[in-house]
Amino acid sequence: MKYSLAIATLLFSTTVGASPALKICHGEYALCAASSTVPVPGKTIAVNGKTFPLGVAVCPVLTGDSIADMNLMNNSCDAPAGKVWSLFSTVSSYPQAPSWAVAPAIFRTFTTTAKPGGGMSNMWSFLCVKRPQPVNGATLADCKGPMNESPWTGAAVPPGTKVTTSAPAGAANPVGGPIP
Repeated sequence: MKYSLAIATLLFSTTVGASPALKICHGEYALCAASSTVPVPGKTIAVNGKTFPLGVAVCPVLTGDSIADMNLMNNSCDAPAGKVWSLFSTVSSYPQAPSWAVAPAIFRTFTTTAKPGGGMSNMWSFLCVKRPQPVNGATLADCKGPMNESPWTGAAVPPGTKVTTSAPAGAANPVGGPIP
């Protein structure tokens, strides 16, 4: 697992450049890779001086090694009590909506649109609030992050952009990232 994370970190830093301050964290984290996102009407979030619409994704909480962007996490993997960071991981199976049963990750691409639900979201290295009751044995967290913001560059992701995700086809505003 550590070897996989080291390779993922190398690939990540090669693809995205020097912008994210990458670090491997150990412990609990939310994995939003297969989650959809609901916009929060009238609310925004600032990311590195840029303002984006705010979205909320429900994500499973896992334990293990994960990859973080320290620039967005106050340079610490430690989350406040009752919270976790939404991070990247190389796990290949994890709880997924709607049943929250463990299922394999299935990567796919899609093209963003301006239609409702046709965008994407970025939850990487944003704070999540853990829910008190597990669902089907899975601890879940509500994660808030920017809609249509690139996790690689921090730039806006316009309609017509090809994005990768593990969310199923038809999921509204899936968590993902544009293909560089």
